[in-house]
Amino acid sequence: MVAIPEQSQIMTIEEYLEWEPQQEIRYEYVNGEVFAMTGGTIPHNDIALNFYRNLYPHLRPKGCKANVSDVKVQVTPKSPYYYPDVIVSCDPEDLQARKFYQKPKLIAEVLSPGTSGKDRGEKFTYYLSMPSLQEYILIDSEKISVERYCRGEGRMWLYHPYTAGDIVTLSSIDFEFPIELLYEDVIIEQ
Repeated sequence: MVAIPEQSQIMTIEEYLEWEPQQEIRYEYVNGEVFAMTGGTIPHNDIALNFYRNLYPHLRPKGCKANVSDVKVQVTPKSPYYYPDVIVSCDPEDLQARKFYQKPKLIAEVLSPGTSGKDRGEKFTYYLSMPSLQEYILIDSEKISVERYCRGEGRMWLYHPYTAGDIVTLSSIDFEFPIELLYEDVIIEQ
């Protein structure tokens, strides 16, 4: 999905949290500005749902929860608030939350030409600053490709690329799956 800045929509976090649920569409919040979320492509949506569909039965017995695109994450108490494509939390407070998650274990973004820059740049920087986050996953919607960033020691993040035929390993939730599961019934232009 693409975030588009709204004209003259500067507000406090409190104003945003009160205002946004009353809107017909979703808005992300970054440093006082709100950004309207536009619709994604069918492949983008299908990939996120395929990921969620395979995570759900694995996470439920572990006391963790996965959500798709309509659950926002509070990166810090001051800003920003984003809507990841897939978010996993095992934190008891998040599992009881009604408005947003604060301590995700895993965040995944489905890349498309319109979102790739923000997902690799601004969001990447903010997400990796979250102490609870153990893995950040970038899933390409144009070709079979997954990039996994896994928390290492100290401030180090380890990079693991995956392509067709690979088994994707998500160590934070002890889950492995063939990359093709993400692309099941997804039409990728050649």
